[in-house]
Amino acid sequence: MTTATARQGRSGGRWIQQWDPEDVEFWERTGKRVAHRNLLFSVLSEHIGFSIWSLWSVMVLFMGKAYHVDAAGKFFLVAMPTLIGAFVRIPYTVAVARFGGRNWTVLSALLLLLPTLAAAYVMHPGTSYTTFMLVAALTGLGGGNFASSMTNINAFFPMRRKGWALGLNAGGGNIGVPVIQLVALAVITWAGAGHPRLVLGIYLPLVIVAAACAALFMDNLAPMKNDTGALAGVLREKHTWLMAVLYIGSFGSFIGFSFAFGLVLQSQFGRTPLQAAQLTFIGPLLGSLIRPLGGLLADRWGGARITFWNFVAMAAATGLVTYASAERSLALFLPGFIGLFVFAGIGNGSTYKMIPGIFEAKAQDRIAGGEGADQAAAWSRRMSGAAIGVIGAVGALGGLFINLAFRQSFLTAKTGTPAFASFLGAYAVCFALTWAVYLRRPTGGTVTAGAPALAKV
Repeated sequence: MTTATARQGRSGGRWIQQWDPEDVEFWERTGKRVAHRNLLFSVLSEHIGFSIWSLWSVMVLFMGKAYHVDAAGKFFLVAMPTLIGAFVRIPYTVAVARFGGRNWTVLSALLLLLPTLAAAYVMHPGTSYTTFMLVAALTGLGGGNFASSMTNINAFFPMRRKGWALGLNAGGGNIGVPVIQLVALAVITWAGAGHPRLVLGIYLPLVIVAAACAALFMDNLAPMKNDTGALAGVLREKHTWLMAVLYIGSFGSFIGFSFAFGLVLQSQFGRTPLQAAQLTFIGPLLGSLIRPLGGLLADRWGGARITFWNFVAMAAATGLVTYASAERSLALFLPGFIGLFVFAGIGNGSTYKMIPGIFEAKAQDRIAGGEGADQAAAWSRRMSGAAIGVIGAVGALGGLFINLAFRQSFLTAKTGTPAFASFLGAYAVCFALTWAVYLRRPTGGTVTAGAPALAKV
């Protein structure tokens, strides 16, 4: 397929009719350049989406006593976007196949104008808490951008490059969290905590730029046909739910801690909004930058192995944070909490590498059972694309759980220590699950189909 034939007419945008990234000759001649161009502008749109999704993690820093919202209320406020963002990820995943990756990226970027304009309208003392909750819920649309972007980019890249591509796509998107926190820090530093609308004024034109770039430079893949059968199939697949649990532990931790970090610093360690803003961005920034490394390590050593040791490290970091929280030692708390962000970022990359690897292993079982290689490969691509959306949706609920845990912890104990202790138990479950399902090799008895292959994902 040449560049000229890559885009054939079809209403609604630029459509590529044939796409086979596993063909090495095609990939080197045409596919790599097209895939990387789409990856670049997918990252831009997803980056802005993450910034808007995490908007209220910085808006609460501007909400002083005049807003009459206590710490527990603020934790509940930042939890609302994670809840909505989790639910919209399923339809956003399906929308890529229905409307085309390029077309949906344009539309989903423009939808971000709604929560941004709404926040600009209500962000002042005297607004009711219910109104704040409704507007915060709108920012959940930004969380949906991740699922559609990852599903789209998954289809562009060959299996041997998925860990790197998905890690870079997600990492570039994740970095939208610390970037908006840095913007908030600049606004608070230069204009004071009474001017939250300046943050929103910066992001409104950026939303339009992201949509315009997607319209001008991205493509739709015609082979990504809307397939509700794949969605129904992954819902019946046990590995979808096992990986969702692991993704709750990695990405759920990243997004939950990103939203809560500033509030914990204010509520437990008495930091002012400016002092909190000076620290809040560090963890999400490092966690975002290191996510592609998690994908690269998974490409080299296997996603399951990296994921296992990563959850062990997260448990160790949580142990330090729990101790520091009980002792109210900010000097110990900060390195431990920032370590959690770093390990969550690595885990995000390694777990997402595992998803296509699992379905590729199951495709090999289908080939061994007599199915054609092309049909099995197509099945693997459809199933892994659908699974990415479902797992991303369930994983995002981890952010909700984390903020609700903090809310309850501060309500009952006036400290985050009980919440951190519960997170320690959750990470222990995650590394035990990873070892039991994806690393432990059967000993004796009958080896089940796919077991050796799954041990290599």
